[in-house]
Amino acid sequence: MTSVEAFRGLHYPNKIGRLTFLSLEEVMGQNGVKALLRLADLPQYLDAYPPNDLKREFPFEAISATSVALGTMYGPRGARGLELRAGRVAFSLGLKEFGPLLGMADLALKLMPITMKLKIALNATAQTFDRFSDQASHVEEERGQFIYHITKCSNCIVRPEPGPVFYVARGIIEEATAWVSGGRRFAVEQCTCMAQGSPSCSFSIGKEPLE
Repeated sequence: MTSVEAFRGLHYPNKIGRLTFLSLEEVMGQNGVKALLRLADLPQYLDAYPPNDLKREFPFEAISATSVALGTMYGPRGARGLELRAGRVAFSLGLKEFGPLLGMADLALKLMPITMKLKIALNATAQTFDRFSDQASHVEEERGQFIYHITKCSNCIVRPEPGPVFYVARGIIEEATAWVSGGRRFAVEQCTCMAQGSPSCSFSIGKEPLE
């Protein structure tokens, strides 16, 4: 079983780092992000977010440090809400950036069954991270649900209390399913965490909308 320490030195593209901070700025304001960056010991991003390019230079550790700092600033419950909201914003912003590269913007989805729509959106989301970053992701289909796996996770590094708390990823998945279904919501829960010894950080996604 791979230690999460092995994920140090892995990277996202600068574009994803930039989208991360822009998404947080949307939900907590520019001054809030500056305070967060200071607490997370990421001063290199105070005056300039990462550039809008695909060079893999944004370290996994920055994601984990940001999440830990959010928990310190707002407590577990407050951080959870902020990260979920930021994840939803991140998907919307990311769709504009990565959608055309994956053909997402041109998918003829309207006449497809809802399960097929979900499968396409979840796989496209996983493929975005697989193709453009060091985060390894894939989707499995089971009866009644999909399982979204992250097998190289940035959120597990340097966490003082490891657990299923990758709420930004959950927010991204929630917004992906809402986008592809015309705004309907589905049950999304994180099931396992690599920092607790699981082979992946996994998320279950129900195939039927909640309402």
